[in-house]
Amino acid sequence: MDSILEFLNQIPWWLWIIIAILLIALRDVLFQKSSTIKHNFPVLVHLRYLLESIGPEMRQYFVANNREELPFNRIERSWIYASAKNENNYEGFGTDRDIFSHQHIFINNAMMPYKLSDTHPSKLDKTFAPCAKVMGAYNKRKRPYRPASIINVSAMSFGSLSAKAIDSLNKGVKIADAYHNTGEGGLSPYHSNGGDVVFHFGTGYFGVRSEDGGFSMEKMVKLVEDNPFIRAIEVKLSQGAKPGKGGVLPGKKITKEIAEIRGVEIGKTVLSPPNHKAFSNVAELVDFVEAIADTTGLPVGIKAAIGKLDEWEELASIMEKENRGPDFITIDGGEGGTGAAPPSFADHVSLPWIYGFSDVYKLFQKHNLTERVVFVGSGKLGFPAKAAMAFAMGVDCINVAREAMMSIGCIQAQICHTNRCPAGIATQSKWLQNGINVPLKSERLAQYFKTFRKELIEITHAAGYEHPCQFNMNDIEMNVDDHNLTKNFDQTFRYQKTPVPFKSMQHLKDCVYLGGQKNN
Repeated sequence: MDSILEFLNQIPWWLWIIIAILLIALRDVLFQKSSTIKHNFPVLVHLRYLLESIGPEMRQYFVANNREELPFNRIERSWIYASAKNENNYEGFGTDRDIFSHQHIFINNAMMPYKLSDTHPSKLDKTFAPCAKVMGAYNKRKRPYRPASIINVSAMSFGSLSAKAIDSLNKGVKIADAYHNTGEGGLSPYHSNGGDVVFHFGTGYFGVRSEDGGFSMEKMVKLVEDNPFIRAIEVKLSQGAKPGKGGVLPGKKITKEIAEIRGVEIGKTVLSPPNHKAFSNVAELVDFVEAIADTTGLPVGIKAAIGKLDEWEELASIMEKENRGPDFITIDGGEGGTGAAPPSFADHVSLPWIYGFSDVYKLFQKHNLTERVVFVGSGKLGFPAKAAMAFAMGVDCINVAREAMMSIGCIQAQICHTNRCPAGIATQSKWLQNGINVPLKSERLAQYFKTFRKELIEITHAAGYEHPCQFNMNDIEMNVDDHNLTKNFDQTFRYQKTPVPFKSMQHLKDCVYLGGQKNN
């Protein structure tokens, strides 16, 4: 034995490397049968696989230019990072964006910007920007809700995001006076730090799930009673990443904590079907919405990605005739988002936000419903200029998901679905989560929201308005070709936004903060 060890020790290190390479080559050629390229090019193919695996990182940092990447380019990410850290987010020597490119948007500024008085709310607080409309006001819900911020955290559930990420987002919205949408994973302790919450559920009914996998009104009532910071309820019909497709929560991911929050069994795989059990058609959806609103007293809305419009037409007809239905509607873009999805869905199923929203808004306008519904936009709108465009089209506030993730450290690694998120955000790995400093990240989310609101208000003033709700379709132009073919949005999308009732920012300030209520 000693002689064998002595012999092995005498073998030089470079010979060990050659032996290892030969063994790999033998395995590739003789023993594996699944890969032709491994058989034909043993050893070398592994170098190819290595280079392929780090290709996205190489392109991101060394190949792609500042405006080239998707879904968010380097300039967009850098603006969010700098805004979240309260650093200089300006750019010098002019824009490097091709402003003559197809579909580039322009915001028409006024000759004379809006002038602030010394006591104007925006003079005293440059980040003050509440929603101009009230959720549930038209339908006279018992607890109507005016969001105190025009930018809020979109639906991202605990389970898809880590505990520390949810904790950071929730504490951040409290600092920024915004709301936090729970996503469909149920209400967790990490959503319960005092900020406003919109409780969201889908076909799995997690958090309000009955034993047979359906919806439990009893659990919904108890949830709202026990958690008064829940200010509205959102029913998910579909999401941009995979509309019309159900989901699977593998049993190995269902920990004791997640099982308790979602109301499922530990270690048992749970299916979220494409369809709801609680309703099967549009009329039943309206009944369902009204039942929840009547029982809880809260505004109830729906969220969907947009494709066919026949059922939306039916919904609008019922709402117009019966004066019932959702208090707010969240339109999601078909570009995909934080939810993992097959490329065939993310690339092709449902419309991009700008097309889907304009279709639905025109339809609701035809039925005289735009004043009574609060429209929420969700789909890469977390930048001031894009938000101005969205407000001109009829949005009343926006939800951000990936932008919020970036504000707390997401680097767009695009491996959210693998449980290996390097930033600790989209993973349940305790080791990866430990890198998240919750107090610091919550401050950064809040600072991003404040910077966003400040810059959007500044753009609003430049256009001659006091509040973003005053933007209209004539304020935005889009490149079609050269300037002679640039069209205002009313020409492009063939409608004019319904004016939003608005008195003044001072009135909104009084409504939001008088007596601590956010419902006037």
